[in-house]
Amino acid sequence: MEPDDRVRTRWDALPPSARMYGTPASPGRRLPGRALRRAAWPVLAVAVAAGLVAALAFAVPRLLPTGGGITPLTDTLAGVRLELPPGWEDGKVAPVTGFTGVARNQGGGVIMTRPLPGPIADPGKSVKDAVAHYAGLLLQGDRVQVVDDRPVARGHTRAVRAQYDDVVNRPAYLRVTLVTHGGGAALVLGLLHPEEKTARQALDAVMASAG
Repeated sequence: MEPDDRVRTRWDALPPSARMYGTPASPGRRLPGRALRRAAWPVLAVAVAAGLVAALAFAVPRLLPTGGGITPLTDTLAGVRLELPPGWEDGKVAPVTGFTGVARNQGGGVIMTRPLPGPIADPGKSVKDAVAHYAGLLLQGDRVQVVDDRPVARGHTRAVRAQYDDVVNRPAYLRVTLVTHGGGAALVLGLLHPEEKTARQALDAVMASAG
């Protein structure tokens, strides 16, 4: 993975609930270091994002409507296509550096795609490393639990659930799927906050359509 991947948060680009990450209410006695860390990282991310929008704007994927309410979102740079059901839409510019396609819905779900250089020798290890990296970058959870880890057609998928000790942040969900194609591969990342069963199933279904 690229070590310099950073969050490109814009208040109008991330799920509404993600804006709460930096403003948790204290449930009582707690160490100030964690509160300061939570409050500081969105501010830095916004500053970084301002310099990255222009660089990623050229990579907007193609969104073409079809019958049956399903809209295919094709990221030609990553070589991957998603089937978006009603309620999902093209997010135009991904909020994380390196991702070249993005879809989102009103329930707090975001799915991003990016190309990976291939061939991938060990898809399972690559996905495990990617989940560890993006969970630390995006979730900032006090406890992160693996809830799914298995091979899929032409790749591997892994999902985690993050929980928080404060009284504001509800659990969040992250899934990463690696899809191989030809001599290369694509990384598909799904993020949901707050995590809820129906919304999680909807996000998983869109990610399972990657091909």
